[in-house]
Amino acid sequence: MTVVTLFLLGAAAAAAVVPPRRPVPHWLPAAAATILLAAAAVTGANTHPATGFALAATYVLTVAAALTGGSPVVTAVFRLARRTNGPTPDAADQPLHGGRTIGILERSAVAASILAGWPEGIAIVLAVKGLARYPELRGAQASAASEQFIIGTFTSVMWAVAVCGVGQALVT
Repeated sequence: MTVVTLFLLGAAAAAAVVPPRRPVPHWLPAAAATILLAAAAVTGANTHPATGFALAATYVLTVAAALTGGSPVVTAVFRLARRTNGPTPDAADQPLHGGRTIGILERSAVAASILAGWPEGIAIVLAVKGLARYPELRGAQASAASEQFIIGTFTSVMWAVAVCGVGQALVT
């Protein structure tokens, strides 16, 4: 079951970054990553603790799935919140720029904190992100920026925590 769970974690990571051969609906990568993560959670709960190579692979694939899977999920949630198929959050008319890059860094720090057994690191990540974004959250487009910040941060962190839960199930 460990190998199956690792395969599903890898597939969840790949579902977000492998370009499709033809255009697909915007929600499909997010749905695929979520379904694969749920399947990994089910198989990971029914396995023995990983050791050796499987332990190292667990850490690598958990962080990879946290990093890559979060972007399409956040984008899908933004589109759901706007109820439109409009541009992504990094478009020129959006108040917060660089969200994808910051989200990847945020998810990597959250995943590293959880896997290292230091969940207090999540509070530090969120505090640093809030302080860095504070001027933009108080600017001319404060309402739209605040909404984008809250939705994006919450979705991104929850994805990283969910993926790390699967990783922890394999480790313990």
